[in-house]
Amino acid sequence: MDYTKFKLKPTDELTPLLEGKDKLLVVACNKCFKEFISEDEPECGELEALAKSLGKTVVGCAKVDFLCNRTLTEKKLADSFADAENVFVISCGLGIQTVADFAGKPVYAAADSFSLTAGAHGMALTERKCEACGQCYLNSTAGVCPIVDCSKSLVNGQCGGAKNGKCEVNKDMDCGWEKIYRRYEQQGRVDELLNQPTQLRDHSKVNFKFVNDYVKSVRESRFEGYYGGVHPSEGKELSEHCGLVPFPAPKTVVIPMSQHLGAPAEPIVAAGDTVHVGQKIGEAGGFVSSPIHSSISGKVIAVEPRLHPTSGAMVTSVVIESDGKNTLHESVKPYGKSIDEITADEIVEIAREKGIVGMGGAGFPTSVKLKVAKPVEAVLLNGCECEPLLTADHRALLEYADEIIFGLKVMIKTTNAERGVIVIEDNKHDAIELLNAKVADIPNIEVVVARTKYPQGAEKMLIKRVLGRQVPSGGLPLDVGAIVANISTAKALSDAIQLGMPLIERVVTVTGEKIKTPGNFVVKIGTPVSELVEYCGGVTCPSATIKMGGPMMGFKLSTLDVPILKASNGIIAIESDEITPVECIKCGRCVDVCPMELQPLYFQKQSDEQNWQGMLDKNVRDCIECRSCEYICSSKISLVSKIKAGKKAIQEMKA
Repeated sequence: MDYTKFKLKPTDELTPLLEGKDKLLVVACNKCFKEFISEDEPECGELEALAKSLGKTVVGCAKVDFLCNRTLTEKKLADSFADAENVFVISCGLGIQTVADFAGKPVYAAADSFSLTAGAHGMALTERKCEACGQCYLNSTAGVCPIVDCSKSLVNGQCGGAKNGKCEVNKDMDCGWEKIYRRYEQQGRVDELLNQPTQLRDHSKVNFKFVNDYVKSVRESRFEGYYGGVHPSEGKELSEHCGLVPFPAPKTVVIPMSQHLGAPAEPIVAAGDTVHVGQKIGEAGGFVSSPIHSSISGKVIAVEPRLHPTSGAMVTSVVIESDGKNTLHESVKPYGKSIDEITADEIVEIAREKGIVGMGGAGFPTSVKLKVAKPVEAVLLNGCECEPLLTADHRALLEYADEIIFGLKVMIKTTNAERGVIVIEDNKHDAIELLNAKVADIPNIEVVVARTKYPQGAEKMLIKRVLGRQVPSGGLPLDVGAIVANISTAKALSDAIQLGMPLIERVVTVTGEKIKTPGNFVVKIGTPVSELVEYCGGVTCPSATIKMGGPMMGFKLSTLDVPILKASNGIIAIESDEITPVECIKCGRCVDVCPMELQPLYFQKQSDEQNWQGMLDKNVRDCIECRSCEYICSSKISLVSKIKAGKKAIQEMKA
């Protein structure tokens, strides 16, 4: 299988093209829409050999995947042009023009584009730049295609009808031939343009328009905020209208000691002990750890290994049988100081003692996050809830707005940040209106509305969208002056200070097309998932897949006999996938949508080969496991499972 859309020009065309040119940089595209192989494509070596046989100096040869993807290509080639006087590109017209746009040196097409079938050409994140006409003019036009960039497709100069640099046919379009002239002018080659011979066009060759208006609009919008991302069906209408309902207290809770990033908590109760609501039952196991508290009052009936819903491991858990009284522990009382009176150190200690952790999925201890060692410009509260189906954060914004704002004020004070930002996606109009009204008179807090796109809520994407800064590879938000927290974490911090209540309950969405009666509930930590599903009428199909979390990053549950955790924002029941993966066709879609600007297609191949060093070299540890690549994959390959296997192997390799 090979749908490559270009071929190296024959020697009798390349030889005169190379005449009078030296210090050559050869840039070659590794081709797309073909069998994914590890070996180098031959064209780069062939051109390099020809050039050297003609006495030319080749200063470098760069081989790039998906050359037409300017975002990644420009970064890869940033240091490649210094010693070159001329750049020869082996690619289809898309890649040639991409390089010509930023090289700052004369760029020549060393290959011809051709069409194979409508729609097979130009699938990368670029605007339409090539018609795959099979008779490339780029060497005569400084890398600007006259067929596409001129609305009349003129190949021998402008028509004379342009006004103020705009086309007379399409006034929103720049004159293509003026662009060509300016490019030659910038490179000091105007005489070369003026002395070009007359060009002839063979209209019998294939000429098709491969990108329709819809795809063009998608590509233009995809770069908004941050690179990549996808637009899965949201499905939020199933539960977004459902107000928060206190879920009935369970008769028995199972509370794992591992509900956070870092060391597990150490149980400090034993079977037979009586406990109360908010009582500490697990002590933090280290600096990066968090205490665990009882969510009900009653008797401890066991301290034993139980199945963890997301890791799949057996972890130490405290099992408590309710006495039905929900008696508060004596430690649950307001702190008694205003925001002005309370100190940063006191806030950090409260966050630690009350077991506050990130509630957007990662479960990072909030006390550690707030103990900053670098200046903080902004605290960003994530209210995007970009995962499809889930509406827990949406309902929390509507029903706990005051508590969330209080929690944000506390975070600003603790980190000495300049400002706070509540980021909400534009599909939550009611929450945006409410929060805007609530913060209108607070000078250092604002609401930023982000265009809906997945994974908008990932902290690195949020920082790029709001602050326009890129967290460096292997770096942290603090490295660019930011702290990111979930809105539910802010609410929990507010409860810890104003009520003295530890993190013992959270908002959970139970939804999906296979749930009979979706809803949003305030659920005690340790509540069995089975009780939530049963309360909502059960599933409508016995073969449904049930996940903890959303459809993109959620964890498939093999049993419902597992508890709700501090970071459990949803339980969903969806249609089971019955898809058989096939071989990678190197379409490049995973590269187009990866928000971390990685190349997931390599990870699947390297994982299968157990090439862990190769995965490390390709920065697999920067992957946030958002599943955008897997969602878009034409071959339906389970990319994230292969990425996780690679990360685990690398960790063991370094141990």
